[in-house]
Amino acid sequence: MTNNFSAGNYRFIPAVFQYSGGVAANPGYEIERVRFDRPLPLAEGFARVAKFIQSAGRPLTSFCACELRSPAAFTDDGFRNFNLRYVETLAEWGVYDGTTNPVARSNVCPEIDPPAEPSFYAFSFTRPSQSTAASFVIAGSGESQEGNASYAERTVRYRDVSSEGIADKVRYVADVIERRMGEFGFGWKDATAVQTYTIHDFHHVFADALVRRGAARSGLTWHFARPPVIDLEYEMDCRRVLRELVI
Repeated sequence: MTNNFSAGNYRFIPAVFQYSGGVAANPGYEIERVRFDRPLPLAEGFARVAKFIQSAGRPLTSFCACELRSPAAFTDDGFRNFNLRYVETLAEWGVYDGTTNPVARSNVCPEIDPPAEPSFYAFSFTRPSQSTAASFVIAGSGESQEGNASYAERTVRYRDVSSEGIADKVRYVADVIERRMGEFGFGWKDATAVQTYTIHDFHHVFADALVRRGAARSGLTWHFARPPVIDLEYEMDCRRVLRELVI
């Protein structure tokens, strides 16, 4: 099921207060992705995002997805506290209403040379388009199942980093991303980019779990990074975006 966020000209998959499961541009609009040449601390990043979107003649409500980098994985409580701070700006922009958050997000932790504080890596927003081509961004997902239990209670193969454990985590995450694309009527054949985040070797499952299902049709970008919560080991996201910039 998807909901429409008319103020931003996109649909989204309802999820949790900190992010949605993914976004897709409405007809007459496309999603543009903008990556920073270097990660910017959260407050500075939000300011640059706002300036860029407004200079493009778009409202702040067109902000639809972001990719963050954090210094290290959070505890459950630490992650919740970070998210409470993160959504404050979205509320000021008229994007987050205190309950529902339409913005898709990935937030991962580089294992080598991490930022000193949570930072912006990239963001996406909608803009008018003459093209009929679809565009979407699927939020990052680790191997935690949905629910209100702790991450430890709902993590697939919790603390199991054996080759079999990693294989099950990869398969589970790929299924989640595939299901989210399906909510919009898309599949792997539509994605223009797929990213994965882990510090573990997943080569042994790469061909069967990812390539054969079409997840590497446009290649696969591997970021040597951890998911944002302690003891999560594998995360993926994907997108179909035809216009991308680096600033």
